[in-house]
Amino acid sequence: MATIVKSKEAVLLKLRSPKRITTVIPTAKMISHKGQDIVAVPHRPDETRILRQLGYDAPDPMKMHYVWPKAGGKFDPFAAQIETANFVTMHNRCFILNSMGTGKTVSSLWAYDYMLSRKQVNKALIVCPLSTMERTWADEIFKTFPHLDATVLYGSRERRQKLLKQDSHLYIINIDGLKTIEDALKKRPDIDLLIIDEVAMFRNGSTNRWKTMNAIANKQTQRRIWALTGMPTPNAPTDAWAQCKLVNPIASNVPSYFTKARDALMRQISPFKWVARDNANDVIKEWMQPAIRYSLDDCTDLPPQIFMSREVTMSDEQKKAYKEMLSKLKTEVEGGEVLAVNEAAKANKLVQIACGMAYAADGSTIAIPCNHRIEVLKEVIEESEGKVIVFVPLTAVLEHVATELRHHWDVGVIHGATPKNERDEIFDSFQKRPDPHVIVANPGTMSHGLTLTAATTIIWYAPVHSNDTYEQACARVRRPGQTRTTVIVHIAASEVERRIYERLKTKQKMQGLLLDMMKEV
Repeated sequence: MATIVKSKEAVLLKLRSPKRITTVIPTAKMISHKGQDIVAVPHRPDETRILRQLGYDAPDPMKMHYVWPKAGGKFDPFAAQIETANFVTMHNRCFILNSMGTGKTVSSLWAYDYMLSRKQVNKALIVCPLSTMERTWADEIFKTFPHLDATVLYGSRERRQKLLKQDSHLYIINIDGLKTIEDALKKRPDIDLLIIDEVAMFRNGSTNRWKTMNAIANKQTQRRIWALTGMPTPNAPTDAWAQCKLVNPIASNVPSYFTKARDALMRQISPFKWVARDNANDVIKEWMQPAIRYSLDDCTDLPPQIFMSREVTMSDEQKKAYKEMLSKLKTEVEGGEVLAVNEAAKANKLVQIACGMAYAADGSTIAIPCNHRIEVLKEVIEESEGKVIVFVPLTAVLEHVATELRHHWDVGVIHGATPKNERDEIFDSFQKRPDPHVIVANPGTMSHGLTLTAATTIIWYAPVHSNDTYEQACARVRRPGQTRTTVIVHIAASEVERRIYERLKTKQKMQGLLLDMMKEV
């Protein structure tokens, strides 16, 4: 038997056979304590995990010793975030399956910060969607962990390689940027932690994307991997298999081949159709271990509405059109042509370009390629644990968005020309039946009176200029009967959009926005 004495720096054990511990844990030391020879084991995650495997009930070190920086410099961690951060410190390779909006980003960063302070990890590589590199990961590190250095690996191959040589605690790279510096990343044993955000984007094991990530993840087998996603199987149960093989490639309970995984999770009902087996979710749960999962419903201490931003990049055509319009508007501002009465209309021209659609002088619309914005929209819908409302304030863009989404989901469309009986049918089905899963709407048509509590996520494809319209539209999911935390996601590609969103969130007037922006151009 052993008596455990809790200490700030070590777990002290009174043992009959101390060599049992000192042989397995090299960092353990024999010391004299109050006249008795005891074993002192550093109270860190790795040693604690081994002690538990040996049958000793050692307490969680992070919960006992970590001084939690406030999230965003303002907020204490929520209960689910504390449990999540503590969980990943105790597992070298694991899944964080918490829902979108529960704070997976800051939870994993708290865990890294603690592990770094205890010399359990060195450097970390954060692999994430392009839309979250700056506005989610880099911003969170800057606001919550000012003592940590972060480098965003973005640009050409040469630029990424140069940035990778900088001495930083954390490196941030987009998922499809991995291939450009794959060899350099494989040769960095000092990067001993991989944080894979939206690991569900690696759900197809036959793609080059998966093969590149797998080579980086498992070239250095000692690397820890924390894989984040709120929706591990967005399309089919078989989506889980490639993620499991990426995170825990030697797991004995996960089939070695995709066909075996498919047969375990699905059954064939026709030559071209497979359906999920009744126990598919239970099997996936067994495969995706160790894992932690909190839904929005579990997090009762979260605020009732959470705001998130997703950054998108403009195509070359958009950048050119945006630059030309910016130059034109600056000239109009300096010439006194932009007044309070027409400022919103002028600013809206920049928003139109960022959304991939501009209006010609004769009133016709001109399409501008903007594939990345659509892809980010799809990513957010996949991440949502409930139904989704997409607000598109530009009528010319709305139908294009709906058409793209219909390739993946059942979509209801609401705009000014939608007949009342058709609107009522869409709203009723959305609330009471499985489909439609998504409503794409002009916010002005849904800004008052409606109750759409079947949705947990509202995505603003682009901002509006009216505080009232914005506030009322966001309120569609925060109505009597809503029992879940809801998420508001802002998609933005341009400075004007970011400034409009900020004013909407803080209920500031829009007057002067364009004029203030032009002063800085």
